Amino acid sequence: MSLAEKRAAFRALHNQGCFVIPNPWDLGSARLLQHMGFAALASTSSGFAWTTGRPDYAVTRDGVLQHLESLCAAVDLPVNADFESGFATEPAGVAANVALAIQAGVAGLSIEDRDIEAPARLYEAVLAVERIAAARAAIDRSGTGVLLVARTEGLLRDPSSVTPAIDRLVAFAQAGADCLFAPGVWEKADIAAMVRAVAPKPLNVLIMRPGLGVAELADLGVRRISIGGALARVAWGAVRAAAQQIQAGSFDGLAHAMTGQELNGIFA
Repeated sequence: MSLAEKRAAFRALHNQGCFVIPNPWDLGSARLLQHMGFAALASTSSGFAWTTGRPDYAVTRDGVLQHLESLCAAVDLPVNADFESGFATEPAGVAANVALAIQAGVAGLSIEDRDIEAPARLYEAVLAVERIAAARAAIDRSGTGVLLVARTEGLLRDPSSVTPAIDRLVAFAQAGADCLFAPGVWEKADIAAMVRAVAPKPLNVLIMRPGLGVAELADLGVRRISIGGALARVAWGAVRAAAQQIQAGSFDGLAHAMTGQELNGIFA
């Protein structure tokens, strides 16, 4: 599949129905998920950071761009980039970095409203909208059809701030975002309200813990479901559990591993 075909296929996925876009953290996990039959993938900033031995939001722009280029080249699927806050504050800087992400081969990318100088804080609403508009302009100049996802991180700070989150999503949609995303929304009524507010544009919902299923989210009108760093956390949890058993003198935890033959077959 050519890059243009990946980008067209990715846009088509958002036009109707509901799909799950899992988040690999490295090339091997990306190829495993492709082997399993998923239609598209999304990078995870936290999952990638952990593979480098760093916490979330401690990776550099150039490191992320290199990771994205490798990830996009490793699979024959469209890849959506978790591009954090665009690695810049001012709209012009966001636009320039979005252009670099496009060159890395992504089919879509997300821009957050989290202040890169003070991660516990969001950008003021006017600046946040200007940043999305600048990302939109950069994509339009590229002529690539890359999908722009706009994220507000407010619910991760205050789960009760649903109305302000919806207001931001609506403003981002008006500024040119193709898909809207508010990590932390969980109640069905709140999800349905977000779907209605941004319609006809699609809403992405992040699943961080067990609970709602794909069918329930689809019934609420959700178009896209992602899981962020959850799969990476599952992997790290499995490694730690097996290592703790080894520390206690038992190797029984190794019984749950995939076989080398299976993995070699997937990666051949």
